[in-house]
Amino acid sequence: MYLSRQLRLLPRANIARSLSSSGAHYTTAPAEDSRSPIEIPNRIERSPTDLLQALAGTVGRDHTAPQYKYHDDPFLIPMSNAAKRTYAMSKESGRKAAKWIKEEHRELFMHQEAQPAVEKFAPSMVYTEDSHVEESSLRQLIAEGELKDAVLVYNLLEQKGTAISPDLKQSLLELVCFHNNQEPLPEEYIEERWFMQNNRRRERSGKTWKDGDLAEKLYSEIEPKTPQSYASLIRGMAKYLQCERAYALLQEAGEKRIQLDTNTFNSIIQIVSFLKDTAEQRWQLCTELLQEMSQQKLRPNLGTLNAVLQCISTFGNFKLARSAALQVLPEFKQLGVSPSLGTYYYLLIIFCRERGPVSHVIVDILNDIAGKEFKIEHPKDTYFFATAMDVCRNHLHDKALAKRVDELLHTGKNYDLIGDSFKESIYYRNYLALLCQTESLDEFMLTYDLLVPNIYIPEPGIMEEILRAIEINGGVEYVPRIWSDMVVFDHTHRESLLLYVLRILVDNKPSGDSPAQQQLPEQGAKVALDMYERIEEAIRRLRKVSFTGQMLGDILTLLVRGGNYEKACEVFAHIDKNQHRIPGTPAESALQEFVEASVLEKSPSQALVVLQYAVENNMDSSALAKRIHEGFTLNEVHLSKLKSLVGESFLEK
Repeated sequence: MYLSRQLRLLPRANIARSLSSSGAHYTTAPAEDSRSPIEIPNRIERSPTDLLQALAGTVGRDHTAPQYKYHDDPFLIPMSNAAKRTYAMSKESGRKAAKWIKEEHRELFMHQEAQPAVEKFAPSMVYTEDSHVEESSLRQLIAEGELKDAVLVYNLLEQKGTAISPDLKQSLLELVCFHNNQEPLPEEYIEERWFMQNNRRRERSGKTWKDGDLAEKLYSEIEPKTPQSYASLIRGMAKYLQCERAYALLQEAGEKRIQLDTNTFNSIIQIVSFLKDTAEQRWQLCTELLQEMSQQKLRPNLGTLNAVLQCISTFGNFKLARSAALQVLPEFKQLGVSPSLGTYYYLLIIFCRERGPVSHVIVDILNDIAGKEFKIEHPKDTYFFATAMDVCRNHLHDKALAKRVDELLHTGKNYDLIGDSFKESIYYRNYLALLCQTESLDEFMLTYDLLVPNIYIPEPGIMEEILRAIEINGGVEYVPRIWSDMVVFDHTHRESLLLYVLRILVDNKPSGDSPAQQQLPEQGAKVALDMYERIEEAIRRLRKVSFTGQMLGDILTLLVRGGNYEKACEVFAHIDKNQHRIPGTPAESALQEFVEASVLEKSPSQALVVLQYAVENNMDSSALAKRIHEGFTLNEVHLSKLKSLVGESFLEK
């Protein structure tokens, strides 16, 4: 009735479109003047974001826009790695605050206006020691992945003597083993999970399995033992590196002729490197496990292939690792197991070792997967692109290969496999460093403009590589711009970078009549003055940066060349006043240029102060004294000062 009423209200031209969108399957009768019937296609199911993705595909990526998780406001866009982390974590902190308010003041959120109701907007069920619980409550909590509440409800049921079915105990065992009886971080806290993973990478991997905890208690209560109970405990122990006991359980299951599944064997193959010490022993155990799988008629899958390659990647013997990998790949290919990006990641770390021979295996990999679109099939798939770019830079130093990797990354939806922000940063760090060393400066700056700062913010080491490229290629005109980026990226407390910037500006004097060359002294003076003021501010705030004699001398030189004599005098006054606290002294050329500027400004008093500083610091003062004597018409006071500094015999010459 509803459909027919809507059709009466629609124009004839829209009837077919309405039928199509409603999912109805009709074939209209042919019109009198039509030779073939009209066929209305079946309705296509769409996800909630399909329309947005289609619109986004029409405009492409805006390289001047920040990442979606930051506010698109110039004053709120983070421009340094520290700020990016702070902004991302503060956004998640806001989510946590909202969730806390929802749980603490649940009486304000009991209404449900949305139809159907949005479960996330409603307060969660609170279980206490006095709660009335049933087996269905435990089943629902396990299905929702609520570990803490599920364990509490299980304990309440145990205390009340309520019988729990074996299949429900098995489900709880799987949940507890997967999380090692630790409350997992909610899925919506993406940033916190990423940064937590980065911290875990720095920690030494070791056993974290809780011995004698709830998982083992549940396992002991399940009688008779089932393949599922063995598999759950073995995988949990393997995941949290209780390796010896996990392998012992696998052997026990084999002795009892209990058939385990492929993924359980995969979990043991992944920890072979913790069970055996030498490469030969590890490979022998790995082959024994594969043979046992074959005897039990278990079909290997992608997880098996990647687990074997992970084991091989730990071999210290390069020849054995290479031959084993070349042996494994064709065998799995015959079994119909297609590799994923995680497979290629393991091949790269097996063949392209830091101290091993040079390998071009990445060329074969790219020839095989060029132009393909991938989806995540294995946890290590997100490691491929960062590792491949590292191989292109550090192992082969090949710009063409790096561009092929980048082209693959931007094929289809492959960018989803770049991984977290840490891996993305590693990828672009290696990419920019390689282009910086191999491309012309103008070409490199085009790529720099596309990536910096919204996609990637160079670390101090990469910024130093960029400055080195500018110095080698004579691109001093880029220095003021790079300095402005260093200010935004909070690199102004890095002494090595500051000295590098000053050295490039000082060593490269204007060499042409182009407008850019003519403006260089003025721009250099602005950079020097800005640096001087920022370091002074940093010293007042007790930050880890301080002046050196060389740094102040370069700043003095640039101010003089830029025509800012007043500020140059201020800088030299700082040098003279703090000469016993500043390590090092300015270069003699800096003092000479300042004296020359004093001659032009007709300031003999300032020139004599410079001469006195040179004498006190045992610097060659003859050239300075000669220029002062020839450049000024000195009065008696100034002449007497000059004689006291260099002696009358020098003036008689």
